[in-house]
Amino acid sequence: MLLAAILAGAAASGLAAQSLGSVVERAALAAGWQAWPWLFGALVERYVARRQRRWDAAQAEYEALRLLELAPRPADRPGPRERHRAAHRRERIAVERPERPTWSGDRIHAAAVRLDRDAHANLLILWPHLWLVLPEEIRGEIGRARTALTRAAVLGGWALLYLALAWWWWPAAPLAATLVVISARRLRAASDTYATLLEASVRLHLADLADKLRIEEQSMGPLLGGAVMRRLSSPVPATEPAS
Repeated sequence: MLLAAILAGAAASGLAAQSLGSVVERAALAAGWQAWPWLFGALVERYVARRQRRWDAAQAEYEALRLLELAPRPADRPGPRERHRAAHRRERIAVERPERPTWSGDRIHAAAVRLDRDAHANLLILWPHLWLVLPEEIRGEIGRARTALTRAAVLGGWALLYLALAWWWWPAAPLAATLVVISARRLRAASDTYATLLEASVRLHLADLADKLRIEEQSMGPLLGGAVMRRLSSPVPATEPAS
């Protein structure tokens, strides 16, 4: 009976960690943060605006250094290390201009922003169709990256469980703090890998999808992306005239 109780408790703890992990993942990616409860959503909106101001300042510093590198006098030109440091400070905030409250969420969103800017491709509409034409090995790589992202979030779920246990057992507190740090770092690394694979898959195989859609061969760019999106987008249903 004791063994059965231990096994049942372990199974319940695992299910609880997975459930909390899904909450951690949703909070870390923050895809639909605009629909969060009003008071919490308002606080997050202010935080996003603050991140945008910090990113704009870092971007302005980076662009100013790039302009100074074109100065006619070599003595007036900054060293390349200064520009690299400015780029690093900007990317520590977000790779593209922040639209979400977390770095991981903005990293995945940046893939969609770049594809829309460079190829006029909507990743949300494009991805289910592209997935069907991707080679098996690439789908495996993307699946493993997505699994790593989920596992990192589940580790955060375990951290929340240990944090609750710290009320009765104080050694659980430093363990929870350690798991939070590890989970945050793994979430950051996994989201970076996942976003990179998403963007690279579209850039490398958008022409394959266009070929399946019987679109004439074109180089990767706005013309190809626009043609694919027009083919994939559902037409708006015509409204019947009121009788």
